[in-house]
Amino acid sequence: MGCAGSTQNTADNPKKLRKPKPWKHSQALTRAQLKCMRDEFWDTEPHYGGQKEIWDALRAAAEATDLALAQAIVDSAGIIISSADMTTCYDERGAKYELPKYVLSEPTNLIRES
Repeated sequence: MGCAGSTQNTADNPKKLRKPKPWKHSQALTRAQLKCMRDEFWDTEPHYGGQKEIWDALRAAAEATDLALAQAIVDSAGIIISSADMTTCYDERGAKYELPKYVLSEPTNLIRES
């Protein structure tokens, strides 16, 4: 006899991932500037609290090439999705993880370099 929350099922994580809505940064960014912002966020994420394993899974899901892979990563790590675009998630202990849009998708005003 286990507790109701001891198994992972769709009732625990009812939201399915979806692509973030298009967004615009306050200034046009190059791909290199966006990468720098992302690297800085992921390098400093331990300061936001939470578990390193969850942050690692969130990074892997954010960098996944398709939604099915991202969903599988989130599900296997036991991450609870509060916003379907992954901007707000929780772990099983209730710790909150907030991801900025720039780590999840590119802005609409990204400067395309040739």
